[in-house]
Amino acid sequence: MTVRKTERLLNLLIMLLVQRHYVSKDRIRAILYPDSSTDAFEKMFERDKEELRSLGVPIEVGNIDAFFDDEPGYRIRPDEFALPEISLEADEAAVIGLATKVWEHARLAEATTEAVRKLTALGVPLDVSALDIAEPRLTADEPSFDVFWEATQERQPVEFDYRRSGQTAATTRHLQPWGVVRYSGRWYVVGYDTDRGDERVFRLSRVQGEARKVGRPGSYDVPAGTDVRATARRLAPAPTTERAVVLVRRGAGHALRRNAESVAPDVRGPDARTAWDRVTVTRGGEGMADELLGYGADVYVEEPETLRRTVVDRLRAAVGAQ
Repeated sequence: MTVRKTERLLNLLIMLLVQRHYVSKDRIRAILYPDSSTDAFEKMFERDKEELRSLGVPIEVGNIDAFFDDEPGYRIRPDEFALPEISLEADEAAVIGLATKVWEHARLAEATTEAVRKLTALGVPLDVSALDIAEPRLTADEPSFDVFWEATQERQPVEFDYRRSGQTAATTRHLQPWGVVRYSGRWYVVGYDTDRGDERVFRLSRVQGEARKVGRPGSYDVPAGTDVRATARRLAPAPTTERAVVLVRRGAGHALRRNAESVAPDVRGPDARTAWDRVTVTRGGEGMADELLGYGADVYVEEPETLRRTVVDRLRAAVGAQ
C-alpha cells in the first residue's frame, strides 16, 4: 500500500466517522477524489471501501432521505466502530490497522487535520469527538520511522547504520522491510537481511543517522503467510514488564484505563482544573515512559520512583531544548 493510498483511506475513514448523517457518493467524490474521472473514482472508491472493511471498519449503507428511495449514502457509526471491553496489549490499543497503528505521528496527524478542514470548509456538521475512539496515543519519535514505514509500503530496500546492544560501533545493514510494528513499547522493523540471508528484526531507536531507501520500489515481495508481529515477538528480546501507579485526568487516558489493573476515581491530583483518577497499569518496562509522556499534562506518575524520575528528566530536557 502506497503512502498516498494510506492517507486516502484515513481521510475516507475520518469523513465517514465524524459526520452525523449518511454521506452521498457525490460528496465523497468531490472532497476526497476531486481529480478522478467517473470510472476511476468508482474503481478506487469500491477498493477503498473493501479495504477498510477488511480492516474491521463497519461501513454502513443507507438512504440519505428516509422518505425517498434515493441514492444510498455511507457512514461509520462510532458506537459500532468503538472497541468492546477487551484486554489488549499496549501496542494493540489502536482501533484500526491503518498506517502501522500510529495516530499522533506527524504525517497522519496532517492527513487528519486536512480531512477535517475540508469538511468544515464545506459547512458539513461534524462530530469530531468520534475521533477519540481511534486514538491509540502511540508516538513514533524515531527519526528513521518515516523511511522504514514508506519503504514497507513501497517494497523498497533500505540501507542503514545500526548499533546493537552492548556494541560501541555501528555497522551498515541492508534490509528488505516487511513491516513496522510496536512490540514491548518499542518500534521494530522486520524484514529480510540481504547481508545475512535471513529474516531479522531491528529496533528503530538503535538506527544511527539517516536510513536510506535504495533500489527500485516493488523490487521484492513479502513471503506469503508472513506474520510480521509474530516474527517480531520471536526474534526481538523478551519483554520486561513494569507496574506503575499514575494519576490520570478525568476524560483522558482511555488506553491506560482500558487495560488497567484498577481505577480509583476522584482522588486528589496535581491540579484542581479537573477531577483525577488513580490508575494502576502494567506495561513493557522499556516503553512505559514513552507511553506516559504521550499524554502530556493529563498523566502524573506516582510510582515507581525510577519511572517518575525518567519522565521528569525527559520533560525537563524537552523544555530545556526549546
